[in-house]
Amino acid sequence: MKRFQCSGCGQEVHFDNSRCLQCGADLGVHPIEWRMIALAPDASGVMGVDAGAGRWSLCQNATHDTCNWLVAPGEGPLCLSCRHNRTIPDLGIPANLALWKAIELAKRQLFYALIRWGLPLDGLLEGGLTFEFAADTVGPDGTVVRMMTGHRDGTISINIEEADDAVRERIRTEMGEPYRTLLGHFRHEVGHYYWDRLVRDGGRLEDFRAIFGDETADYGAALQRHYQNGAPENWSGQFISAYAAAHPWEDFAETWSHYLHIVDSLETAYAYGMSVTAPLGVDGPPSVELDFQPYEATELSRIIEAWVPFTIALNSINRSMGQRDFYPFVMSGPVMEKLEFVHRLIKG
Repeated sequence: MKRFQCSGCGQEVHFDNSRCLQCGADLGVHPIEWRMIALAPDASGVMGVDAGAGRWSLCQNATHDTCNWLVAPGEGPLCLSCRHNRTIPDLGIPANLALWKAIELAKRQLFYALIRWGLPLDGLLEGGLTFEFAADTVGPDGTVVRMMTGHRDGTISINIEEADDAVRERIRTEMGEPYRTLLGHFRHEVGHYYWDRLVRDGGRLEDFRAIFGDETADYGAALQRHYQNGAPENWSGQFISAYAAAHPWEDFAETWSHYLHIVDSLETAYAYGMSVTAPLGVDGPPSVELDFQPYEATELSRIIEAWVPFTIALNSINRSMGQRDFYPFVMSGPVMEKLEFVHRLIKG
């Protein structure tokens, strides 16, 4: 992700900031220009900014402190991200507001990438990208009905308990997933959506099957085998994660998710002008300079050549802090081929 600064005073601010701590200005993200703009009230007290042919105003969900994006003139009360919501948590339950706020931040980080690449969205249209955020419910007989996290026909469902760090850590341990995050969920599930849009409906099925395998294999049975027996012993030679080995659909979604992880993280390093010494014992340039915009890179090789040394350095920093590795995954040859497929799909 890029760096942001307050347009009023120039102070560096973060993507989720709604106020500048330097000058005190209310802030809003312009989701086309990707600038953090200092706002002012109009005659009716609504915060916004005059830009171009009209006034950009804060998303309606700013009243809940769950969004800081601006809405273009005449586009209604919700921003480019929030207008894709079909269901939000029950705000009559006080604890849900904090969970929803965390969920919306992760979703805006996802949309940052989708909008940057110009990927199709079509929210709330038939088959368009939509979101449902809700909790488990209890039936009249006391039976708990689980809100399952997943994707179906364009709708991504997220159980709001995933925004609770303690709950997510418990699930992460139980499921043996080294990288279970809210943002990771969004990137993975949206991968299923874009498989439908760009692979199935985009005439790329044969190319997909040549690399990922036959997706017509029984999906339910494949997941049951995975949860009963785990991944094959040698999964890391073929897949980016253990879960990717479950089924070609999951392999694609995991690969898609990792491609987004890589590009967005590299853009952050690029924005800060970072460089890193090449790994010891590796032939080639003594250091890696991020002198290109990762979102605009035409060749995957350039992205990976920068990514691998950064992950080694950042894994080492995390270990020095007593934390898990920043990126505990292996880039095997088959994984690189799959990442190349996703790269070309997005660039196309």
